Amino acid sequence: MEQSINKPTTRPNYGVLAVLMIGAFIAFLNNTLLNIALPSIMTDLKIDAPVAQWLTTGYMLVNGIMIPTTAYLIQKYSVRRLFLAAMVFFTLGTIVAGLSHVFPLLLAGRMLQASGSAILMPLLMNVMLVSFPIEKRGTAMGIFGLILMAAPAIGPTLSGWIVEHYDWRMLFHFVTPIAITVLLIGLFLLKDKKEKVDIRLDLLSLVLSSIGFGGILYGFSSAGTKGWDSLHVYPTIIIGVISLFTFILRQSKLERPMLNFSIFKYPMFALSSSITMVLNMAMFSGMLLIPIYVQTIRGISPFDAGLMMLPGALAMALMSPITGRLFDKYGGRALAIIGLTIMTVTTYLFSTLTFETSYHQLMILHAVRMLGMSMVMMPVSTNGLNQLPARFYPHGTAMNNTLNQVSGAIGTALLVTIMSNKTESSATTLTAEAVKSSVDLSSPEMQMQLLHHSMLDGINFAFFVSTFIAAVALILAFFIKRATQAEDQSFKKPMEGKVVSEAVIGAK
Repeated sequence: MEQSINKPTTRPNYGVLAVLMIGAFIAFLNNTLLNIALPSIMTDLKIDAPVAQWLTTGYMLVNGIMIPTTAYLIQKYSVRRLFLAAMVFFTLGTIVAGLSHVFPLLLAGRMLQASGSAILMPLLMNVMLVSFPIEKRGTAMGIFGLILMAAPAIGPTLSGWIVEHYDWRMLFHFVTPIAITVLLIGLFLLKDKKEKVDIRLDLLSLVLSSIGFGGILYGFSSAGTKGWDSLHVYPTIIIGVISLFTFILRQSKLERPMLNFSIFKYPMFALSSSITMVLNMAMFSGMLLIPIYVQTIRGISPFDAGLMMLPGALAMALMSPITGRLFDKYGGRALAIIGLTIMTVTTYLFSTLTFETSYHQLMILHAVRMLGMSMVMMPVSTNGLNQLPARFYPHGTAMNNTLNQVSGAIGTALLVTIMSNKTESSATTLTAEAVKSSVDLSSPEMQMQLLHHSMLDGINFAFFVSTFIAAVALILAFFIKRATQAEDQSFKKPMEGKVVSEAVIGAK
């Protein structure tokens, strides 16, 4: 029994891993499909950008609320039961979204999808951790990255083609039969079972966690769309922070916490979490600002915009297994330093965009940026998780995924605010200069030109700020050390050890 707590299974069940990866892949694919389709959805359902933003914000909210509970769910239930439940929610959400003709129904479908995908990723990460020894974990995570990064590679281009030729609902109709097939395969292929585990969910912790993470995510997401002076922002962030602080205090007093914050006493895990949070904030600059520049300012079609981002996504996917092998051989420090240097330099180059920047320049710059990112995300997070004792794996994966959601929301809000403020100030300055030069601003063409110039200034400034955020992650990377698994003290708590053993057995 003790062996299963401290050591991963010697023979990974590749059938189980394959099913889990396919499930996670279609969840990732569906998320990347929607981004380019937002303008079409806005036109068809007659909604504006702040309302449409809820398709992303609502998805993040449900993820932020659900993910902290996955540490409990992974310990309580078998891989089979969790996977099937997650795929049922995701499939139902996909069907509802595909049949929706009003925005509330579409949003409900997206939130159902999110409740399923929120379980899939931490579940897969946990099974990966307990299935492979530390010395082979980088290669395994690399192959895992190759499969999952294929989704962002396919998504934008496929979405652009579908939206140009069919109704946007086809994005969901396309995914539905694949989701049903994966659900049926999981139903017949996954046969693991698990003894009844004596662990209960603390309802007060669930409420505090939901209000805490949900409030912070909602507040920062609202700041990105409604502005910092909105009543939706500060009150919800303050309530979220107070609830989260209370939640953390409660977890420290519980014998079996819902989400164990003591994992931050392991220095490499704490450092890896800090780096990935900072990097997430910088990463969102590319995901958010490049499509605005390409489609709004340069007038490039959705399909061509997707094609432009394809080489970068492919580079990230193809580098993933190579990065995994390099991680096993050399550790995460060198990879992170090289990758973050590339990220910092390319982010700065994106802050110098002009109206003459060529399509191929954008494609190459984006591809190199993605190449740098592929050398950071998986190696850094894997190195941090490697230091945790096995009983903390569910808590480590849940914490990583939750922090990714929170930092993503903060990064989005911060960069949208910076871009908007700079755009407004630039528009004021340009208007004053035009009036001084006796330029006629009454024509629509001149007004559009002024808008595009000021928006370009806003985008460039947001990328410039992102450069400094990426530089912070680069400085932190110099403190990375190769992690070895810390000694597990769980033998002093027999019941907790039993719970973890059964969680590991459930993944076999």
